[in-house]
Amino acid sequence: MSEEAERPLHTRVLASGLSDTGRVRANNEDTFLIAPLLHPENSAASTRVPSFESGEGAVLLAVSDGMGGAAAGEVASALVIETLRNAMLEAQGGGWDAATVQAVKSANREVWSAAREPDYRGMGATLTAVCVHQQHAYIAAVGDSRAYLLRGQRIRQMTRDQSFVQFMIDSGAIKPEAAARMPMRNLVLQAMGQRPDVEVALGKLEIRRGDVLLLCSDGLSNKVEAEEMRAILERAPSLASACDELVALANERGGDDNVTVVLARLDGEGLQPPREGESMTTTFQVLAEFHAAAAAGGLFGQDGDDAPEPPRPRPLTPSRPPPPASTAPPASGSSIRPEVPDSSAAGAPLAAPVAQAVPVAPGRVLPLWGAIALGVAVTVVLALLLR
Repeated sequence: MSEEAERPLHTRVLASGLSDTGRVRANNEDTFLIAPLLHPENSAASTRVPSFESGEGAVLLAVSDGMGGAAAGEVASALVIETLRNAMLEAQGGGWDAATVQAVKSANREVWSAAREPDYRGMGATLTAVCVHQQHAYIAAVGDSRAYLLRGQRIRQMTRDQSFVQFMIDSGAIKPEAAARMPMRNLVLQAMGQRPDVEVALGKLEIRRGDVLLLCSDGLSNKVEAEEMRAILERAPSLASACDELVALANERGGDDNVTVVLARLDGEGLQPPREGESMTTTFQVLAEFHAAAAAGGLFGQDGDDAPEPPRPRPLTPSRPPPPASTAPPASGSSIRPEVPDSSAAGAPLAAPVAQAVPVAPGRVLPLWGAIALGVAVTVVLALLLR
């Protein structure tokens, strides 16, 4: 066998990212990351990354949307991204599927521990992370930040929101078109740092030459439909200009939340071109799901008081300040979505025994049983009015 045949065929990743405070919020609680794991010194971390390119080794993309009010949301998302990156760097050489899950769990424990501090109590974050390695991308999600795939003329949401509204859609209580009018549409069933462990939704994607991955916080997905994202990506002259246009559109439509987007175009000799008639579903495998139905067990009284005590936290003080924006960029999260129309923007898998539902609003964390009880009442009224 020749040296050329033995040489691994790397995937070329061209990426760009942008995070914006929006028109209403005072602070940006989103954080994003674009990091080559083989050359971590080249990690791109700021509120704007116009251009990033890597042609060797694994590349980590991530978006985290913080919650908790004041500075707590910013601390949570930055801590998630920093811990995720460090854990993935330590995992070099292992299976990337297991490494990604363990890195997410490590980040969750770090936030859970830090959130025991009085100033940060109740803080949390969503997370959507993608590890691109050779011909595969491993997509992990916690919360309601999303990952989309643009392939050819089609776009598909690859994650499924771990949210109260998605649970109601999956259970048949409401129709997808009614989701935008739901008063509790920002309530998530699971978030980083709310419990000592999280159920990570994980999927494995076979990459095709020319695929474009889009990761975003709900500040974008709540304002811009999937087909609008596709149209912008197709006409934009560059990934950076596409980021600008997507964020600008979300802000034009209110900009009432932080808006973050990461785009990555995948290319290289090691990738197969898209095959005619090939469904995206056939190139995507769900490895682990978030079981939202189990989370609904909180309706019968589980309020989180029985959660095990975390290890004694290391104080988050000036001696260990929250990671600056220069070490971790901005963003948000969701869970793996199996079968949905390619252009659909709705979706979320079901949840594990989660004690709390976490509203993505500063300083408010409702027990899951209270959130669902209130939501059911509101939903019944809406259903009667909308019929």
